[in-house]
Amino acid sequence: MRTQVAIIGGGPSGLLLSQLLHVRGIDSVVVERKTKDYVLGRIRAGVLEQGLVALMEEAGCANRMHAEGFIHDGALISYGDEMFRIDFSEHTGTPVMVYGQTEVTRDLYAAREAAGGRIEFSVEDVVIRGADSDAPQVTYTVDGEARRIECDFVAGCDGFHGVSRKTIPDDVRREYEKVYPFGWLGVLSETPPVNHELIYANSARGFALCSMRNENLSRYYIQCSLDDCVEDWTDDAFWAELKRRIPKDQADKLITGPSIEKSIAPLRSFVTEPMRWGRLCLCGDAAHIVPPTGAKGLNTAASDVHYLYNALRDFYENGSEVGIDGYSATALARVWKAERFSWWFSSVMHRYPGQSDFDLKMQIAELEFLRSNKAAQTAMAENYVGLPY
Repeated sequence: MRTQVAIIGGGPSGLLLSQLLHVRGIDSVVVERKTKDYVLGRIRAGVLEQGLVALMEEAGCANRMHAEGFIHDGALISYGDEMFRIDFSEHTGTPVMVYGQTEVTRDLYAAREAAGGRIEFSVEDVVIRGADSDAPQVTYTVDGEARRIECDFVAGCDGFHGVSRKTIPDDVRREYEKVYPFGWLGVLSETPPVNHELIYANSARGFALCSMRNENLSRYYIQCSLDDCVEDWTDDAFWAELKRRIPKDQADKLITGPSIEKSIAPLRSFVTEPMRWGRLCLCGDAAHIVPPTGAKGLNTAASDVHYLYNALRDFYENGSEVGIDGYSATALARVWKAERFSWWFSSVMHRYPGQSDFDLKMQIAELEFLRSNKAAQTAMAENYVGLPY
């Protein structure tokens, strides 16, 4: 096949880039190593920055999101039985949208299929060739049949374990990583959310998060040991532990029910530099990962898509390579700010193994300063709703 942009990875970032390019008349092909059902079965983030909302609008995929998503003007933070609210609208004039990543992906698939977009599923043996030339290729197999895509650019949207990042030579690529000494146990349940806004909880027993997907679908998390297995946690044990970690008035009104999905995710911060090598550009988890505390994973991938999409537009519409040449530096400048916020919020909200009494006092002091200081609240709100592109 011949296309202008070969996109490796059929998750939300690859699909969003493909749809945005289509709107501008730029051709692309998406290759995905899993099936469509597998991609749609992944339970991920649910808080969307306005930048991502605007990209979905530009892609022509925002109707269902606006009809079914929930606008949130703030979030709640608790420590012990104390709780306070960060008002996003007051401090920034901007809300966030609560709408599941699975639904974003579903909308993007529907748009690509309606437009006749080319998506190859269940691909294997993907290799990026000639990325440092003007004529890169992507080779792969489907059902044992060898295939090749000739293209102008390759967008690596294939996640942390994909081939794109590893295509950049070791002597060019530098990686930065922090692995956190705990994970998140997450449960999805067909129950009403305990609160109409998200609750982030720092308790003596560890972190907890009360989130939602819609008015009868709730997503809850608790900090857990990396040695834990999902099988170690019955539904009753999960609900009992969650109640211990959130304020009593919230625990008393928590409606519990059978879990319809349960999983444990380790937490890490990771960045690779550069995000561009020749005609290969990385997007999303292929280039960086954040702990989910700050809801920045999908949103930071979306900012990558924004920069890359506009760079490719400039190349095809104006013949300029300025955007492509500056893509890595521009994207990374925002990536590191998102990493900082996610690292900071994680450090404040979790209990760490071996934490000293001094460390605990510092956490509480940080939370009490945030509670009482408008400048601190504004800084947090600006980061949470999304720094400008």
